[in-house]
Amino acid sequence: MAQNIYDKPEFFAGYTQLPRSVHGLDGAPEWPAIRAMLPDLRGLRVVDLGCGFGWFARWARQNSAGHVLGLDLSENMIARARKDTDDAAIDYRVADLDHLVLPEASFDFAYSSLVFHYIEDFDRLVRTVHASLVPGAHFVFTIEHPIYMAPSKPGWASDADGRRIWPLDRYSDEGKRTTDWLARGVVKYHRTIGTTLNTLVAAGFSIRHVEEWSPAPEQIAANPDLAEEIDRPMMLLVAAQR
Repeated sequence: MAQNIYDKPEFFAGYTQLPRSVHGLDGAPEWPAIRAMLPDLRGLRVVDLGCGFGWFARWARQNSAGHVLGLDLSENMIARARKDTDDAAIDYRVADLDHLVLPEASFDFAYSSLVFHYIEDFDRLVRTVHASLVPGAHFVFTIEHPIYMAPSKPGWASDADGRRIWPLDRYSDEGKRTTDWLARGVVKYHRTIGTTLNTLVAAGFSIRHVEEWSPAPEQIAANPDLAEEIDRPMMLLVAAQR
């Protein structure tokens, strides 16, 4: 079973205070870029892998999706999503994505936000998603950028001219990484960009769009902390099609 860090009280308490937890999709600076990658959702059967508080599930229904299945390992997340949702066409379930089973050809669109870097067997999950989608269906997801997941300590360094650089720690050494974020001992799984994309291709997906997300100037002006995203991408956005 995957590590259920989100049900640890100290982690969940910290997570609920993040801007994206408080303000939903509008609190996620990468959301405009993600939105531009989405297909027309009208009438589609959607599966949201790692649905969290249900922000995307509700947005999908507001944009005419026919039905949304939201899955998350965290009982806290699912409880909050159910509390905040009043829509019979959204179904939330507790599920371990590392051992996920989905009915074949049952969905028209699959979505996931910042979840797959917690998944140990990415290949299995991708093949499960592929089988669950009808031909031509789209699959859009975001993950922590592999560069962001492989920094050497203590983080930022400087070159001879005083410019900040982001030194890497064993970027090509894929596998389990343990870090401290909101709580100690958070387990993630590092994969290179090549491995991520080739896993999709091997499962039968066609890659439609890949974006190493960086903030727009107006976003940095509104939130100067985003400036460091120019120096090293924090998120990788991927759109694929079955």
